[in-house]
Amino acid sequence: MSGSLNVAGLLLLAAPGLPLAMLASALWRGPRARLMSLLPFAPLPALLAALLAPGGALVLAPDPLRLTLALDLPGAMLLGGAALLWSLAGFYAASYMARDARRAGFAAWWLATMAGSLALFLVADLASFYLAFSLASLAAYGLVAHERTPAAGRAATLYMVLALLGEAFLLMAFVMLATGQATGNPMIAEAVAGLPTSLWRGAILTLLILGFALKMGLVPLHVWMPLAHPVAPMPASAALSGIIVKAGVIGLIRFLPFEAGLEATGAVLVGLGLFTAFYAVGVGVTQHHAKVVLAYSTVSQMGVIAAVLGAGLALGDARTGTLAAYYALHHLLVKGALFLGVGVAAGRALPWQRAIMALLALSLAGLPFTSGMLAKYAVKDLFGDGPVLLLVTLSATGSTLLMLHFLRRLALAPDAKPAGAPLLAPWLGVAAASLLVPWALFPAASGYGFGAVFTASALWKATWPLLLGALLFLPLLRLRDRLPRIPEGDAVVLGAALLPLAQRASIAAERLDDWIRRWPVAGALLVLVILLLGAALQLSAEIGPPHPG
Repeated sequence: MSGSLNVAGLLLLAAPGLPLAMLASALWRGPRARLMSLLPFAPLPALLAALLAPGGALVLAPDPLRLTLALDLPGAMLLGGAALLWSLAGFYAASYMARDARRAGFAAWWLATMAGSLALFLVADLASFYLAFSLASLAAYGLVAHERTPAAGRAATLYMVLALLGEAFLLMAFVMLATGQATGNPMIAEAVAGLPTSLWRGAILTLLILGFALKMGLVPLHVWMPLAHPVAPMPASAALSGIIVKAGVIGLIRFLPFEAGLEATGAVLVGLGLFTAFYAVGVGVTQHHAKVVLAYSTVSQMGVIAAVLGAGLALGDARTGTLAAYYALHHLLVKGALFLGVGVAAGRALPWQRAIMALLALSLAGLPFTSGMLAKYAVKDLFGDGPVLLLVTLSATGSTLLMLHFLRRLALAPDAKPAGAPLLAPWLGVAAASLLVPWALFPAASGYGFGAVFTASALWKATWPLLLGALLFLPLLRLRDRLPRIPEGDAVVLGAALLPLAQRASIAAERLDDWIRRWPVAGALLVLVILLLGAALQLSAEIGPPHPG
């Protein structure tokens, strides 16, 4: 691996580097006043890297801080999709937040979150992954808390408690992975290669799944998501649901030893994923807020992706990471378009706007000829021909039911403000990408030709779960609002219980400190994350309403 700065290396470095440089520029009044208008351009190096630099690598520093960037196919797909959504949502945010007095502070949190999330798809060593994950995870707090209402404060506090809990799980797992390695900061692939034979294998896998499940929002660790989305600004919801939850997905892709064939661990992950998929549908259909319904839909879809990862781990299929990343790319773009669409197509929207939202919503369920059908077809072989495949197929029925409920709640929502080109154009751009990009990547990601998905058998297998979901929606439609109302965040009692738990955890952390010092890189990384987030907090607090012009 070379440390030379060729074109590919420069693009990899610029992917997280430009958002961080723009964040640093906000310390001066002039750049700060123009920060919102520049947000769409921050992720462009990442988009170019995804297109031009797959296979590229760059070593930025020697061991033990050996910061290493590398781009494989799963990373390239998610990096490109995330960069595209960050860019178009940035255009949307520039217009949507134009009159917000705290828009410069929002831009600061946006850039910090963006930098961490884009870096996650590139980093190849343990320390860099921990740093990027921490930055993306913790900086998103500012997006959730932006409105500064009691509801936003409550959601942001719960989000931060769970984020810190996830950080603790991952730190312990990474310490155990790094212990005994030849270098202080091993490559992820090297650390994972020794995991199947590690004496701590069970503990490490448990901690990894817990840490990444918190970010994905798997039940019962999902409670932050339906609380955060109603209070976050619309473009922030698109980023949280489309991109930030993928931090958990890329984490499981990077750290699960798929080639080892760990059947028991895979079965646990499949079970957790399928339970999440159906549980979220059951709670989601009782919700009245369109954005909350979408949040439960994200929880359900993350459950399906967890089942994909678990099935591949149980089989020992090396293709699992690529297949899961492809499915996650489909969800990233579709869910981003749906959240942006809530801001332009709520209430008495124009017929063509409602039609696009319906197409996007049903794409999540696998509507024939959409990216959802391709994503589901790509992963089907991992589930075999038994009951697990049937349950995964029936999850599409649940998605249909939930998405029809979402479309109804969207129609009953207060009318969106008239949307001009600054909002319509980025929404339509993400919608078009969600329908077209997965088609372009399907052969490379799945190994299938397009002819495979156009057979009568494949089309029928994609259609009947949707028809069943539509039939089940009819009695739900007749019940209207008479279903029992489950509070947003359903298991939020768990979140409240975590507050005293966090206090006890801080005491326990002191006892673990000496042990954690066995990975000396951890201390330096924690200091760096604290400095970055402290700077963002200070910037957000000190920036008043941006200077006009």
